[in-house]
Parts: sequence; C-alpha cells; structure tokens
Amino acid sequence: MTEPTPTDPETPTAMPGHSLGSSHVLLTGATGFVGQAVLERLLSSHPDTTVSLLIRPKSSASGESRLTTLLKKPVFRSWRESVGDEEVERVIRERLRVVQGDLANPGELPGDIDVVIHGASTVSFDPPIDEAFQTNVDGATGIYGALLASGSDPHVVHVSTAYVGGMRKGVSQEASLTHEIDWRAENYAARSARRRVEMASRQPEVLRSLLAKSRAKLGKVGPQAVAQDAEAARIEWVTKRLIDYGRIRAESLGWTDVYTLTKAFAERAAEELWGTAGHRLSIVRPSIIESALRHPFPGWLDGFKVADPLIMAYGRGQLPEFPGVPDSILDVIPVDFVVNAILAAAVTPAKVDEPNYYQVVSGARNPLPFHTMYENVKEFFTTNPMPHVDGPIQVPSWRFPGGRSVERTLRLQERLTAGTDGLVARLPSTTRTRTWTQTLHQRQRGLDQLRYFAELYRAYVQTELIFDDKNTRALHASLPDELKADRGFDVVEIDWHDYFQNIHFPSITGLTKAYANRPAGRARAKRALPVRSDVLAVFDFEGTVVESNLVEQYLWVRLALIPKAQWPQEFASLMFSVPKYLRADHRDRGEFIRTLVRRYKGIRVEDLQQLVKGQFGAAMLSRAIPDALDRVAQHRAAGHRTVLVTGATSSAAEPFAPYFDEIVAGEMHASKGVMTGYLATPPLVDEARAAWLREYAAAHGANLTQSYGYGDSLADVAWLQLLGNATVVNPDTELYRHAQRTKWTVEDWTRRSSDRQVLPANLSLLHDKQSPASASPVASAVPEEGDRSTGHEPR
Repeated sequence: MTEPTPTDPETPTAMPGHSLGSSHVLLTGATGFVGQAVLERLLSSHPDTTVSLLIRPKSSASGESRLTTLLKKPVFRSWRESVGDEEVERVIRERLRVVQGDLANPGELPGDIDVVIHGASTVSFDPPIDEAFQTNVDGATGIYGALLASGSDPHVVHVSTAYVGGMRKGVSQEASLTHEIDWRAENYAARSARRRVEMASRQPEVLRSLLAKSRAKLGKVGPQAVAQDAEAARIEWVTKRLIDYGRIRAESLGWTDVYTLTKAFAERAAEELWGTAGHRLSIVRPSIIESALRHPFPGWLDGFKVADPLIMAYGRGQLPEFPGVPDSILDVIPVDFVVNAILAAAVTPAKVDEPNYYQVVSGARNPLPFHTMYENVKEFFTTNPMPHVDGPIQVPSWRFPGGRSVERTLRLQERLTAGTDGLVARLPSTTRTRTWTQTLHQRQRGLDQLRYFAELYRAYVQTELIFDDKNTRALHASLPDELKADRGFDVVEIDWHDYFQNIHFPSITGLTKAYANRPAGRARAKRALPVRSDVLAVFDFEGTVVESNLVEQYLWVRLALIPKAQWPQEFASLMFSVPKYLRADHRDRGEFIRTLVRRYKGIRVEDLQQLVKGQFGAAMLSRAIPDALDRVAQHRAAGHRTVLVTGATSSAAEPFAPYFDEIVAGEMHASKGVMTGYLATPPLVDEARAAWLREYAAAHGANLTQSYGYGDSLADVAWLQLLGNATVVNPDTELYRHAQRTKWTVEDWTRRSSDRQVLPANLSLLHDKQSPASASPVASAVPEEGDRSTGHEPR
C-alpha cells in the first residue's frame, strides 16, 4: 500500500498539531469498553471537538440519561476532577449530542459530520448466529446507509479485529481481506436461521422429549412448573442450536468463530458501501484488548475482557490443564494503545476509494508466547492466591499435553461425574449426600467451564499467526515527538512481566476481591428478623417441623386400633404397597396422599380424635424438631403471622396448634362417623398450595416479598418461590440442587439425640391402653399448659 504524503495533491493535509481541531465526531459504541476510552480521550485531549453519540435507549432510560450515567464512570474521573463540575456541565450542554437509535436503525444523522469512529459490535465470541449478524453486519450496513442519507462525507474509522482474517498460518497483512464470499447471502441466511430453528423446536418429537425430561425433574412441583421448565428448555434448545449454527458455519468458511466471521463481513460492507464508493475509510484491527497501560490510569478496565475469565478460572483452581500450544503467540494490546491508534488514524489523511488498514498488535515486535503468559499467571496467583473459606487456593501446574490428550481426559471426567451424580441422586438425602451433591455440582461446573473455555479460546492459544503492523508503526512514527509519550502506541516499550504482575492482574482480581471473602450459604451471619405485622412465616409440616412421614403416621394410628396379633399382617400389607407409594410420590405428591388415605377406610372418626388427643398426639410431639419450633417462636416474637401447612390431614398437625397462629390442612371424608378413604378436599400441595398462599396473603394483607417460607421437598418449590425469604430445611436431593441454583438458604435442623425414639417403642406405647401420663417417655414428652421442659412456650 502506498503511504500518503503531504506533497500528494490528492491527499488531504493532516490536521494542525495532530489534533482533530473543531471537528464534529460521530461515535458509536460509546457505552462499551473501547468506546468509553475513546470518548474520554476526545473530551480530555481534543477539547474543541463536538461529539455526537449514537446511544440506544434502554428500558426506561433515555439516551441522554444513559450518557449522564456513563460520564460518572471511573474512566472519566481524572478528566472530571481536572476540569471541575462547571466545565463538565458545559461540555455536556455544548459539546456532546445524543442521537437516539441503534446501529441497524440509527435514524437521521447530522449533515455536518467530519469524522466517524464506528466501534460498536457484539461483545461475545459465541452468540447465536442471527444476533451476531444483526449487530455486526446489519450494524455496519445501518450506519453506512444513514451516513449516505445524511449528506455528510466524513472520514470513517471502522474498528474491527486483528483476527478477522480467519484460520490461517503465517503473516497476516494489513490489507483488504481476500475472500469471495457473498456476505449479503450469508447475512440473509443467518437472519432466517432463527425462524427455521424455532419451527424445528416446536415439532412433536422435540417437545415430547423436553416434556419427558421436565416431568421427570419437576413432576412433584406441579403441571405448570413442568410446562414452564419445558418451555425454558425449548428456548435453551433454540439458543444452543443457533450458537452451533454460527460456530459450524464460521468454521466451514475458514473462520475461528461467528464473531470473527461477522467482523470480516462488516469490513467488506464498510469497503463496498463506503471505502470504495467515493469516500474515505480507515480500518483499525486491534488484537486482544486488555487493561490500560497508562491512560486514563494504569489498570483501567471496565469488566472482564477476552482473556480475563480464563485467567480468573485458573486463579480459582478450576483449570487443571488447558489445550494450549505453549510456543504459540498470544497477541495482547492495552486499551489505551488501541484508543491512541484509532484517534491517530482519524487525524491522518485517507484517500478517497483507497482505505487505510492498521493492525494494532504486539506479536510481531514484542511477542508474548503462551507459556510465558502461563508463567506470569502462575507466578501472580502463587504470590497472591485467591482466598477461599477452606484456605488460599493452590493453583495447578500445566504440562501442556496437547489438545487431544486434554479432550480425552475431559470426556472421561464428564462421564465419571455424570455417573456418580446419578448414583448419589438415588441415595436418601442426608447431610453427607448433600455434601456429595454440592461437590459434584461444583466439579460439573468446573468441567463445563473447562470445555467452554477450551472451545472458545482454542483458536487464540493455538494460533500460528503473526500480524504485520508496518502501517501502524508508520502511523505511530507520524506523531509529533512531544505527543508520543502520551498518545503513542509503540508496543516495544511494553514490559509484559511488569504489565501483568503490577497492572493487569491486580486490576482484574480487584474486581472480585470485594466478594472473595463473603461466606456462602449457612456460613453467613444470621440477621435478626425484622419486626413487622405484614409478614407471613409459612412452614411445611412433615420433614420440616416434625421428623415423621405419612406412612409412619398411618402405622401409628392403625396399629393403635388393632390387636397385636394383626400387626404382622398390617406390616406385610403396607410393605407390599411401599413401591407403589414411592412411584406415586415421585410423580405427584397429591397422588401419593390420595393413595395412602385409602388405607384409612373404615376407621371411626371418634377413635382417631381420641388418639390425636392422647397417644398419637404425644408421639407426634415427641418427633418435633426443636430448631423448627425455635424459628417459629422467633417469628412470633417479631410479630409475624406463623402458619403451619400440610398437604395431608389435620390429625397429625393438630397437636402443634399451640405453637402456630394457624394450621391449614386437609380433611378426610367421613360418612356416618366412619372414614370412607377419600379426601374431603384436594390436597394442599405444590401448585395448589401456591394458589392458596396468594389468596391467603391477599386476605391478610401480607407482603409476600418480605415473608418467609420453610420446606424440605422439591414439591415445595411452587410456593417457596413466591416468598422473598425461602429456606430449605433438611432438603431432599432434588430440592437441594434447586436451592444451589437459586441461592436459597439451606439449613440442617436436627432433633436432640435424647428425644429420639425407635419405631417399635412408639408402636408399643400406642398399643398400650394406659393413660398417657403413666405410659413411657414418649407420652411424657407432651407439654402441659405452660410447661417449659422442651424449651418452647405454647401460645
């Protein structure tokens, strides 16, 4: 490419002092990482410019309000402090203009624009194919179409990426890309992909499979929960399919991912619509952009960037190995170097119909081998280990065994983890199995993260590509000597060890240290309950307040009413039915309750009531969980309305009436004083309980977002999620997994060992015809009015 010179009559002269002077600049992507830094430089170093900002209104925030919020960010702090509040207000009023719109539909642009800096694009390497094309390709066609309609004829600086050339080896030149792909046809196909995938997702075979999985997972929660989960799974299916569309289409055309593919097409759109259509165009291609070396201050960063999630995952000990090539070149560039190059390109003249190309890179003249980057990361996290509740995290040592070896190990670990997880899911829920579940969940997350990073970064850590930067070096050399220290971008002066150890790594770890020492789950300090009268505290019964289940309760009742000689027959009948009950409970809690209640057929109502007042009630109270009654007392002391809810009948819950403001339970149907084996009303479980809770809260003027709920089973999810303070108590495996995902509080409530009674002793007591007071320790556990022996005071 022929470099323009000041003596060329067709070349516009450079602006005085290498400044934009009083130019009117249109900036896209100002709310993004690079865009913020460009805007800060325009404000601090080019004080005579007028800047129009294309800002998309977001939710209820207008473009103007988003600009006001933007200028309060750390990147602008030094500038604000140097000029003062009055000048900031003047700048907002006189120098900054907001154009409300998005890239694809920017609306009407001003007709006097001198320079355009187009830097807006998707920030994801792996978005759904239609979203990538919409942002990067439609964004380019939209902005260039609007410029043509405006009548402006600016010099456009189009910000792309150095990786835009695709999967190649050797030297990547600073020139127009060489490919013959019809980007318009690809754009049309990508935009129609969502419609095709959406239609495929609604085919019966897909929906049937999704419904089956949701029913197996959430059948106990209720039909609406199943439907909602299936629909969420369908949407996820569509998203993953579209991501895969983008990934495989990019690879089939020779690009690393859909991000670089669409950036390549955006460049071609810029060339065809602007750069070779009678206008001036410069294309700037930075490599991997990271925190600032100097300006606006060392280490400035706006959230995690390209390499940072990988760095932090290593620091957390989550990447035992990685499929990188140790002697490949990792091309990193500080953000202030990129900004300086963009503005230098904007100032430098460009010929009509002859675009300039600048690759802002480090690999050619200041290479950073991947093994050197790894050594820097290991050194930093060995000296400054990430904190953890179990002590500082020890980072792994990588051996770089190669991509195939890592892939084999990863597949093996995924199979082992999935198999172990399936086995643990079948075990009874205990503190130990919940610990295993949490460990397996964390291991699976780590494996998912490793696979994601391996697929996402493979092209960047295995590359054999070197980027030429001859034009960029010449651009830097054209700067006046007195400006090079502040506005230069000579990569040779970067000391990578110093940059990483003292600037970049402290910057990215600083983004997380505010949260690093926060204890998780049950380790968090308990806060006092707020005193207020519009709060409910809703408690499930079996497994939450009482250590008993419906089968055990039925046995206590039935065996107390039949001769001992009939016990073996009743035991055998019940044990024969247990598999049927388990299947019903797995499918639907209400079905299980209905099935079990059938066994009450023929029991006299009067006999059951006597048992509740006597031995059966005593046995139930003996199985109370003290932690639960303590929590009930705390809620009542805070003025909260305490409600005990059971999906079964009231007989087992009735003895707990002194402890709660209200007990809500079902009743068994009776005819002529004898139970028929049917329920009088549908069981109050899962979604039925959620519907009841909404009505109950409305009737009592309760604020659900401030209320509390306690449950132990996956079936409780439907109503627990309505409450602002959900706690799962001794949860089953499925509920524990849900609590881990939703960040609900998990607590273990246990009975005192001295209170435990073995089943045979209880059954013997219940058959005993003595009075409760003279029977056994179980009967004596019933508190008399005002009795404090159990540590709880009745109402």
